[in-house]
Amino acid sequence: MKKQYSAPYIERNAAGSTNKYAHRSVLSHLDNIDHVPIGNLIKEHGSPLFVFSERQIRRTYRHLTDVIQMQYPNSEISWSYKTNYLGAICSIYHQEGAKAECVSGMEYEMAKRLGVEGKNIIFNGPGKRRNEIVNAVNDGARLHIDHLEELYLIEKVSDELGIIPEVAIRINMDTGIYPMWTRFGFNYENGEAFRAVQRLLTGKKMKLVGLHVHQGTFILDAFSYYWVAQKLLTLAQQIKEQFDVVVDYIDVGGGFASQNALHAQYTPAEYATPSYDQYAAAIGNAFNESRFVREHEPRLILETGRVLVDEAGYLLSRVIGRKNLPTGERAVILDAGVNINITAWWYKQRVRPTRPFAGSYQNTVFYGPLCMNIDLIRPAMPFPDLQSGDVVVVSPVGAYNVTQWMQFIEYRPNVILISETGAVEVIREREELADVISREHIPEHLIRI
Repeated sequence: MKKQYSAPYIERNAAGSTNKYAHRSVLSHLDNIDHVPIGNLIKEHGSPLFVFSERQIRRTYRHLTDVIQMQYPNSEISWSYKTNYLGAICSIYHQEGAKAECVSGMEYEMAKRLGVEGKNIIFNGPGKRRNEIVNAVNDGARLHIDHLEELYLIEKVSDELGIIPEVAIRINMDTGIYPMWTRFGFNYENGEAFRAVQRLLTGKKMKLVGLHVHQGTFILDAFSYYWVAQKLLTLAQQIKEQFDVVVDYIDVGGGFASQNALHAQYTPAEYATPSYDQYAAAIGNAFNESRFVREHEPRLILETGRVLVDEAGYLLSRVIGRKNLPTGERAVILDAGVNINITAWWYKQRVRPTRPFAGSYQNTVFYGPLCMNIDLIRPAMPFPDLQSGDVVVVSPVGAYNVTQWMQFIEYRPNVILISETGAVEVIREREELADVISREHIPEHLIRI
């Protein structure tokens, strides 16, 4: 595709000493996404506006798949629906070969709507309802068991339907990451996980096909995945030796960090976030050392979400107004708030101008339009002097925002996808009043005449 012409320009480069990473505080502008001018996107679809890059989604997925399979070829990815369950986004991953990982009946229905067969769905989560379990068992989905009462309920459903479902045991463990996620699954260290396996096999109502751990989120220690895989494979060997049962797969969950930076994180994301190769090598080393792997070659499953989609998402937002704070910092009010960009609460997201600026930088705080003091998009950062009507780009925002966003004070905006051909498609329309009130009912005596 022919690239859009971009006129030459001169951009100010801040003088002075470098920081400890040998970088100067120079803020480059971004005027296009996948060669589509940002000005055109705002003019056509309004502001604020979520933009997703299909090219980047596919490229990232293929890169991670290649890196993982280089370490261990019998591996696959299940797309984490809770990360972003827009139908268009999920469909891209399914086209690429990803299966579906769902943590609720709602997400399960979403996957089925997109044509995903039950056998290609992992049904996770601690809150599965009886009717949802019935549907999953009938569909041949794989259920990951979170607690004993769920195990017992699945046994009852199995009896009623006359079907032996395929299940996995979810496990929590100490991998050196703190605080430990002990809420989900059965504990490895105190023997609870082994006892759950023993109870499951004694009941003879289910087929144990997998072991699963999801150790946490935004994991910056790649080596922790070595312990996840090593301990799961050790347990798999114990199950084989004591019960003569061979599990089909080892699921090491998700949690890979994206190129965002946590608010408490001092080191920039490009230095702190492990590479795909580091995550893959940690898992691959555990698999290569395992006797169970040498004898049985189980499938390796990843349930990745954030690391696949975060950098493919951008939020375009227009400046509504400016003011000076008592601290001496400048405040900029954007038309995008934390109601639609909820991850701003835990990430120091990048904010970039969409045109070159001359002049000095000033510490600038970015707020949203909500009448709430907590509506903070970005704490103070050096930024050029914006004017009302200017547009900025906030990123990465592809993960969790369009699943955790709220209809609060403001309508939720358009979401668009830039296809690999450069076509711009609306994949979710901006809300209107009718969308907000469609489920309401006003009692007769409260209707104003």
